[in-house]
Amino acid sequence: AERFGLYAATAEASTLYEHCRRALDKRLTAGAHGLPLIGAGDWNDGLNRVGAGGRGESIWLGWFLYATLRAFAPLAEIAAKTDQALAWREQAERVRVALEAAGWDGAWYRRAYYDDGMPLGAAGDREWFIDSVAQSWAVLSGAGDPVRAAQAMGAVKAMLVDREHALILLGKPPFDRSNRDPGYIKGYPPGVRENGGDYHHASIWAAWAMLELGWRDDAHALFQMLNPINRSDTPEGVERYKVEPYVIAADILSSTGHLGRGGWTWYTGSASWMYRLALEGILGLRRRGDLLEIKPCIPSTWPGFEVSYGYGRSRYRIVVTRRDGATGQVREVWLDGQLLLEGAVRLQDDGVEHQVSVVLGQAIGDAL
Repeated sequence: AERFGLYAATAEASTLYEHCRRALDKRLTAGAHGLPLIGAGDWNDGLNRVGAGGRGESIWLGWFLYATLRAFAPLAEIAAKTDQALAWREQAERVRVALEAAGWDGAWYRRAYYDDGMPLGAAGDREWFIDSVAQSWAVLSGAGDPVRAAQAMGAVKAMLVDREHALILLGKPPFDRSNRDPGYIKGYPPGVRENGGDYHHASIWAAWAMLELGWRDDAHALFQMLNPINRSDTPEGVERYKVEPYVIAADILSSTGHLGRGGWTWYTGSASWMYRLALEGILGLRRRGDLLEIKPCIPSTWPGFEVSYGYGRSRYRIVVTRRDGATGQVREVWLDGQLLLEGAVRLQDDGVEHQVSVVLGQAIGDAL
């Protein structure tokens, strides 16, 4: 099931596109429910015995596979591989249909299926009846039914967000005494790391999914929970958190006797997602080539914000303001006094300091 060792380089060489194609096609597996096989684990490698027999399936991997296939199809067309692009889109649609047929549990999405066909992350389970990443990626992938996906994220808010202790749990209840053996995740004590702790990689996805749903105040509340500086702003917080307040931790414990204690720190995977959540998600700065889109999703308490954005030798001073207390859609974008009809800024490396003004229109933000 696992191998630790050195792999010799082969004499074969190919393009980056071909490497990606092979990786994608390697994942085009399907079990009894039409979902991709989980094997010895997916994103959560602690679920390494859910599908060790070769029949277990992953619902999270289904969402992720859908998103990846849809993202790579246009690249195949650029590479003049139109048949490949069509095949990937058709496969993505098959996965989407299977996800809705076999993934939905009635109030949220299941997480996986064991080798014997029993579900993981279902309402009737004594342990781990809900898992956050299956809900978040129903939104982030764009594949989930909109009504179901919103309901699923509502379940995350209600069941996995611990407002009192500022925790966003990966799943609950932790694995402990049931007869099921999902893998080494069960070897952690309840509330430690992936076994029911606040695992930041997944928590950031939950916040971003709320942004995608337009739940801007909810998302910002989760961002504040994730921000390590807020865990060390009092002597009591320092004593409880125990780790550095200026870097992202991999996880925070929810276990009795260690509630709120930080796990390992300097966790680059979560740090990079946290940075993107702030810059691309909340502030809404998303660059595509030389085009800068500015689509903020700021909380209702913010009057606006300012950003200094560098592009080559140039500097763009961006000022975002809310009109009449609005927090919603962008109404106007101005560049150096000129209204941009396309609503995005075409960046120029001309050594000039440019002034960008963004005006937000009416919208309503939900509160956590």
